[in-house]
Amino acid sequence: MDIYASDDEKAEALKTWWRENGRSVVTGIVLGGAIIFGWRYWLTHQQSTTEQAAIIYQQVQMKLTEDELTQAEDLTQTLMQSHAKTPYAAFAAMELAAEQVRADQPAAALEYLKWVAEKAKLDAQKDLARLRTVRVLTDQEEYEQALQIAQQPALAAYESLFDELQGDIYLAQGQKAEAYAAYRNALASINENDPRRTILEMKRDDVAVIDEG
Repeated sequence: MDIYASDDEKAEALKTWWRENGRSVVTGIVLGGAIIFGWRYWLTHQQSTTEQAAIIYQQVQMKLTEDELTQAEDLTQTLMQSHAKTPYAAFAAMELAAEQVRADQPAAALEYLKWVAEKAKLDAQKDLARLRTVRVLTDQEEYEQALQIAQQPALAAYESLFDELQGDIYLAQGQKAEAYAAYRNALASINENDPRRTILEMKRDDVAVIDEG
């Protein structure tokens, strides 16, 4: 627009510009408003969903405390189906799995742990579910399957725990040299002040003679 034009010329030029560009401007404003509204709606929806999941998770805990396993399972299924994207679904599934192990229902426990390992949104929850899966499988003497899971990549915070479990599996199969190496790896990935060091050193030392001989 010419800055030296008269007021009438400026007004006419503005009208012309609006006729040519007004629709795109309005569309942009509408879309911008829709995006902002949509974002706020999404945040509100996410907060509401998380709050609902937290309430259901508390109910699961209560039912487990009251030894009402069937109702706890129903509530956990609700979380897994309707609130799978929240961490509460994974927490509930793992707690239910622990209760099923105590109730001597390892197959059911493994199903819930498998769901967490595959569906949880947090990597730490996935690794924790795999750790518990390995322990259940080891107790069931399913050593090959347990070892395959224990050898999968994990977060640094869980590496020592998986190495220790590998040592336990090898030891249960009488493979003491392999157990020694696994315990040694477990020790290498924790700091000197870790309270687990004493136990790991004892486990390592128990098979050290076999390895050295």
